[in-house]
Amino acid sequence: MGISNDAVEIRTQGWRRLAALHGLIETGLEKELQAAHKLSVVEFTVLDALSRQDGWHMRMQQLARAAALSSSATTRLVTRLEDRGLLTRILCADDRRGIYTELTPAGLQLLTLARPTHDRVLEESLTEAEKIPELKTLVSALHLTQINPI
Repeated sequence: MGISNDAVEIRTQGWRRLAALHGLIETGLEKELQAAHKLSVVEFTVLDALSRQDGWHMRMQQLARAAALSSSATTRLVTRLEDRGLLTRILCADDRRGIYTELTPAGLQLLTLARPTHDRVLEESLTEAEKIPELKTLVSALHLTQINPI
């Protein structure tokens, strides 16, 4: 195996480890957020992203990027959350074609209740992953970014 093939294999192994860690965390979050708050991970991500914006709103395409969803999937998700009263859509004042998605007080309240569950499960998942030799260095790297943000 040549040097370039070794580099490809190293990247591939890194990607597999990252995917395994992501799967471990997402499975735990999905189970707990659904059971305790009737929220999926992606719904939590959308509410969380909106809560971090000044004025609690974002354009639909910004929200799609934040949730790693296609435009059509974002529209369906926003419709579901809007039907639950957790967010609303408003027209952009300076661009009538633009639509903002805005967090409602009910959405903020549910997010506030769900955030401790999310944080607990995330910490538990990382602690569990740290016991898996293949994931230990990746978890350690995540802990370092918390101490020294990029």
